[in-house]
Amino acid sequence: MRVDNYVHPEEKKVVDEKRIKMLKLFSKVATATCILMYVSYIPQIIANFSGNPVNPVQPAVAMINATLWTGYGWLKTYKDWPIIISNVPGIFFGLLTIVTIYIH
Repeated sequence: MRVDNYVHPEEKKVVDEKRIKMLKLFSKVATATCILMYVSYIPQIIANFSGNPVNPVQPAVAMINATLWTGYGWLKTYKDWPIIISNVPGIFFGLLTIVTIYIH
């Protein structure tokens, strides 16, 4: 009887280690990209101070979204630090953008 799907335990261990390594890299890149997305609010904040206020809807929704994701990462059994770290800047930059729309 031939079993085509059999994987030797040592091979499986190597595959699992590669998968974990790739997942860690993926989470670091995703975290950095998410932070960059929120840092990109700086030009909008500058526009607000320059007398050209932006629409508050997008930064408000982004701030709410970041708050929800941060809460999700914090409330998990094991804190999901990539989610927390990548979304905390969204709370601050979203709030700062909204505040500078009305105070400029």
